[in-house]
Amino acid sequence: DRRERTVLATKLYGTTSDWPNNGRLSALNIRRALDASLRRLQTDYIDIYQFHHIDRETPWDEIWQAMETAVAQGKILYAGSSNFAGWHIATAQAEARRRNFTGLVSEQSIYNLLTRDLELEVLPAARANGLGVIAWSPLQGGLLGGVLGKERDGRRRLEGRSAETLAAHRPAIQAFEDFAADLGHEPGDVALAWLLHQPGVTAPIIGPRTQAQLDDGLRALDVTLDAAALARLDEIFPGHKPAPEDYAW
Repeated sequence: DRRERTVLATKLYGTTSDWPNNGRLSALNIRRALDASLRRLQTDYIDIYQFHHIDRETPWDEIWQAMETAVAQGKILYAGSSNFAGWHIATAQAEARRRNFTGLVSEQSIYNLLTRDLELEVLPAARANGLGVIAWSPLQGGLLGGVLGKERDGRRRLEGRSAETLAAHRPAIQAFEDFAADLGHEPGDVALAWLLHQPGVTAPIIGPRTQAQLDDGLRALDVTLDAAALARLDEIFPGHKPAPEDYAW
């Protein structure tokens, strides 16, 4: 009963050797990687089996035939993608329809208030082709989780690329944290709630290590952002119109 109420998703793509069929989305790698995942996860089926990246060498006929076989065997229910461009999603779905196959049901991409490139092509392509979008890095590595407040009281100190990104966006992040305080919510809760307010987004991917962190993440479900709040967040972190409107006129 608990398994049936759990949506279990995993990915494939990794290469085990330089032999042509031992990696990416080849039919052989799909079969071997899937069986290995089932053993590791100790389950008899995976709800969403995701392509971690696009494979520019394996034809879609081979990919979809392997996935059709996996569905027929009861080893997976659905296929998903990750880090695909908009035209990759469109092509994948067109090739699946040609085979009378379901195709992709989800796309996993980086999407948050700071990184909004998804709005140009991928989000419109996903909506048009019936995919739910699962956003990874919803807090941009913690930068949208109240980092300045944590920095001031000594709870966190960033280094490397995160520190560089913070330096480049410090005024916007400060304005965001101030606005979250005005709303009466934690910055991370507002950032997650913003994603849940975006059409086409199914859910953000959070990575709690403790029960307390999971409980903190779930607070975003209770945050409602009205039109004025969403407009203010767009002012702080400008996004994109769908292409080609974003750059054509």
